[in-house]
Amino acid sequence: MKYEAVIGLEVHTELNTQTKIFCGCRNQFGAEPNTNVCPVCLGYPGSLPVMNREAIRKTIIAGLMCGCDIAAYSKWDRKNYYYPDMPKNYQISQFDLPICLGGVVPIAGKGFSGEPLDERDIGITRIHLEEDVAKSTHLGKFSGVDFNRAGVPLMEIVSEPDMHTPDEAYAYLVALKQAMEYAGVSDCDMEKGQMRCDVNVSVRPVGQVELGTKIEIKNLNSFRSAHRSLEYEIERQTEELEDGGRMYQETRRWDDAAGMTTVMRTKESAHDYRYFPDPDLMPVEVSAEWLEELRGGLAETPYVRRDRFVAEYGVTPYAAHVLTLEQGTADYFEVAVKGRKSPKIVANWIQTELLGALSKGGHALAESLVSAEALSELVGLIEANTISGKIAKDVFAEMFESGKAAKAIVKEKGLEQVTDTGAIEGLVDAAIAANPKPVGEYQDGNKKAVQFLVGQVMKASRGKANPQMVVQLLKQRLDG
Repeated sequence: MKYEAVIGLEVHTELNTQTKIFCGCRNQFGAEPNTNVCPVCLGYPGSLPVMNREAIRKTIIAGLMCGCDIAAYSKWDRKNYYYPDMPKNYQISQFDLPICLGGVVPIAGKGFSGEPLDERDIGITRIHLEEDVAKSTHLGKFSGVDFNRAGVPLMEIVSEPDMHTPDEAYAYLVALKQAMEYAGVSDCDMEKGQMRCDVNVSVRPVGQVELGTKIEIKNLNSFRSAHRSLEYEIERQTEELEDGGRMYQETRRWDDAAGMTTVMRTKESAHDYRYFPDPDLMPVEVSAEWLEELRGGLAETPYVRRDRFVAEYGVTPYAAHVLTLEQGTADYFEVAVKGRKSPKIVANWIQTELLGALSKGGHALAESLVSAEALSELVGLIEANTISGKIAKDVFAEMFESGKAAKAIVKEKGLEQVTDTGAIEGLVDAAIAANPKPVGEYQDGNKKAVQFLVGQVMKASRGKANPQMVVQLLKQRLDG
């Protein structure tokens, strides 16, 4: 019997507001522990929360980026539990009336494994807003709690169970991160805990409509961990069912070092959060005028920009996918392509040379010494036949290391391409005279033999001869 997986994700995303959601403390990562705190986020008796309008605004924008319906009326609820990371012993969240409902996240490109994916939409169930909890650190027999994170505005984005492979889940996380970054609502830095996810996964016989028993995997802090945990869990559940066993609803944790999940708790010991409306906060009412204002200022979505790059610049769908993975890369491309005749060449230089060099050196695009305008100038030199593509790679390498302009490097090193017919003819005649064997092979019908002669001319010119002119003149000589 064949089995298929059914996967849904709950993604927690911190909003990049200046202050916390219900108090005026700074929303800042990396501060000294327990310095960005006050009676409200420390849960002191008698302290009262005050809503952060900017957190509401950014949640609405996030919902609009995902095509959600925005509720005209939503409310706050208390989620009750007892744990050291929640000082009030309840978390202010949203239960039955969230801000955002419905929506989709389109996935495309390739999964974590590199396999291409079918382009399709993953449904969004809801996006609700809540306060983040404090950060616990466990050191041997001791534990510490940093309340700087307590009260940071946190969106929980709940997907429909629309995914069936770890690669689809990975692609969904990438696409969701893109949407939040393009919208400017979150920095989505998983190393800083600004984006975390829980995975819900079950397996069922192929063709069965009824869902299998859901297993939850908690607190995955990287896309790689989400992908690996799903691979393991799908295989574990499938093997268990194939051996005649059965699944029991439970929550598991992912051990990244061991590459396996382990039981945290079963359904019987799951929390009953006893939600009830928060009496200290007014409901959230979103007027039609405010909603239209936010909709009017909405950023271009990643997938719309991807499609536009294909239509407007003629790049391949895969190139458009790579260029739009990060908003900064897409912006860089649009600056670099201005005034250029060959958008595809610009795209290729960004994909291969620029992103390759940045990856090799472990640098971010913002750290690059080669600005978009500088890369555009380099491509312009290629288009004008001032330098060859091969020499351009050497010029780029120096630009990347020194930050010098392409024209300055070309002038300083005398790298201008030789396009003088007379000069190239002399090099062509010399190559033909010195290499009778490939000349004979070409004249006997092996047309590929001309490439050896091209190489000899380029070598003699130190790469500065125009390659197209070299090929043309060689064929004229040899065919004549």
